[in-house]
Amino acid sequence: MALLGIWLVPPWWAPLAFGVALAVVVAIGLRRRLPFASKLPVAWGARLSAGFFLVLGMASAYGLASAWRSRAALPPPAVNLSFPLEPGSYLVVNGGSSIKTNAHLMTLDAGVIRFREWRGQSYGVDIVKLDTFGLRARGLLPADPKAYAIYGARVLAPCAGSVLLAVDGLPDMQVPEADREHMAGNHVLLRCAEADVLLGHLRPGSVQVRAGDAVAAGVWLGAVGNSGNTGEPHLHVHAQRPGPVGAPVGGDPLPVTFNGRFPVRGDRIGSP
Repeated sequence: MALLGIWLVPPWWAPLAFGVALAVVVAIGLRRRLPFASKLPVAWGARLSAGFFLVLGMASAYGLASAWRSRAALPPPAVNLSFPLEPGSYLVVNGGSSIKTNAHLMTLDAGVIRFREWRGQSYGVDIVKLDTFGLRARGLLPADPKAYAIYGARVLAPCAGSVLLAVDGLPDMQVPEADREHMAGNHVLLRCAEADVLLGHLRPGSVQVRAGDAVAAGVWLGAVGNSGNTGEPHLHVHAQRPGPVGAPVGGDPLPVTFNGRFPVRGDRIGSP
């Protein structure tokens, strides 16, 4: 549950709290010899309970194996980037080498024609920010983007390079609406060595650079917003092989690492 789920509501620590509670219940049951702890359930209710926990255990084992496979780094070459956000605590929502932890990987399906022009984002990473209590927003699913902890967070250049595209002026969407005509929303596309790196869903009016600018790693590029095809405020990052400037999500995808770490759903990253 902890490794495969998208833990936004409830927060990331909910499965850990559930695990502790379950361990306490099992310990009490073993000590008091409650029916579910008997060696051979006889009553139908006990058999059903035993069957439920057997299925739950098998599903958990499958989930654990899937999550473990997703942590295997994608085939090289990977593009190593600096973490692209201001100081804070962050959670990876989409990331990893399995579609079970990274929804972007569905765009690798060559059989779906409409995915071909979005293929550059296939190894993309989505990131949200956490507050002191491990929550990413004030409320369950507030419509106002400003209610999300990551909204307005400064986005920093994750590599040294040149600015290929700097798009601004697209509006923030109200949650959970999405702008499917402008997939990346306001964004900056950098050419860093042998890769193009996109940082998307920026706040309107926040982009600090222009096409043609040379930037160093750590330079302020803009701020996180909720523009483009996004269900709620987050930063989208992906890398692709250099291609046409007008196709910021249409190149050949490349895996990314942050400071040498392969980001997978559920990872919490502290930005110094």
